[in-house]
Amino acid sequence: MQLRPHQQDALDALAQHLKGQVTIPTGGGKTLVGICDAMREFQSETPKTIVVCCPRILLAEQLSAEFLEFHTDVAVMHVHSGETHHFSSTRPAIIHNWSKQAYRKQLIFTTYHSLPRLQEADINVDCIYFDEAHNSVQRNFFPATEHFSAVADRCYFFTATRRTSATISKPGMNDSEVYGDVIYRVPAPKLVNEGYILPPVIKAKKFEVLKANEISADRDCNNIIETLQENSTSKVLVCVKSAKQLINLMSQTDFATQLNDMGYSYLYITSKTGAVIDGQKVNREVFFDTLNAWGKDSSKKFVCLHRSILSEGINVSELETVVFLRNMDVIEMTQTIGRVLRKGSDCKTFGLCVVPIYSQVGISTEKRLQNVVDTVFGRGEMLDSVVKR
Repeated sequence: MQLRPHQQDALDALAQHLKGQVTIPTGGGKTLVGICDAMREFQSETPKTIVVCCPRILLAEQLSAEFLEFHTDVAVMHVHSGETHHFSSTRPAIIHNWSKQAYRKQLIFTTYHSLPRLQEADINVDCIYFDEAHNSVQRNFFPATEHFSAVADRCYFFTATRRTSATISKPGMNDSEVYGDVIYRVPAPKLVNEGYILPPVIKAKKFEVLKANEISADRDCNNIIETLQENSTSKVLVCVKSAKQLINLMSQTDFATQLNDMGYSYLYITSKTGAVIDGQKVNREVFFDTLNAWGKDSSKKFVCLHRSILSEGINVSELETVVFLRNMDVIEMTQTIGRVLRKGSDCKTFGLCVVPIYSQVGISTEKRLQNVVDTVFGRGEMLDSVVKR
């Protein structure tokens, strides 16, 4: 396996520390660092249990598929409530009994929501990787995070965007007792200059500014269609404000018909609507597999809409454009920009970030987006989200 120089440096840092934070920009290959470290861990003659924790079921499925491309002789279990073809349970007794069986190499995929169930199972964890680790500071997730940080022999926190705390009453990744120190960091401009990720380009599309009660599904439909027409873009991610906005867009306009006339397929997913492909409801595995397949198909044109489920970690290499119909905090915005910075075909030279401006939300979104791009991709600084109270 040929690692990029920064990935090898990160892997070396893991070998030198039992705990710590690894900060690599989205698209820089954090997952492969974890995969290679796990391969090294499994070379031990003693049995090993490795846990991979992430924020969403969809991402757990993706990480599982990526790890198992290289780990072919391991016992696999998923600990979350989602559908999977792997052995799965959230019942502590079942998890405990599974782990006690004579598996020499155990690989467990879980979510932050289900991590407490893994804690209750009282199993031995030799190594744990926290993916998108900024999620771990949330009130419901931190106790289990703190537990495994204390009991696991090795513990690592991977993220492109840290969440720290300026108050003693709230957890943050600046708590070195739980999170360790930043043991490896690579700035985004370095990866852009070396050709590993693409630079972002912002395009603010200005319309007549409307009052809040004048914004309609028709306006949303027209904005997205005009973006597709003006930029000749084939693979587009649209970040909607809410599931209600998405439902109105699909039910109150001819958006799907216009997409079809232009040669686009569509997918959308929210916790309220579930996963839908071209009007047909599907399970998450089918959604994820289709999204990956369409991303790899150079001839396929599609629009994927979501509220937040696809903001973190989901790897679709050929996404070209992201349309922001809502504002976000700096972490989610940085993560969303990263969705279109992964390298794909040679003709893809940048990731396009489009902000339709027809309300105060659009104006504030453009300002925050420009600040994120200037800070992270211009000056190469770490843009932490800081909890202040």
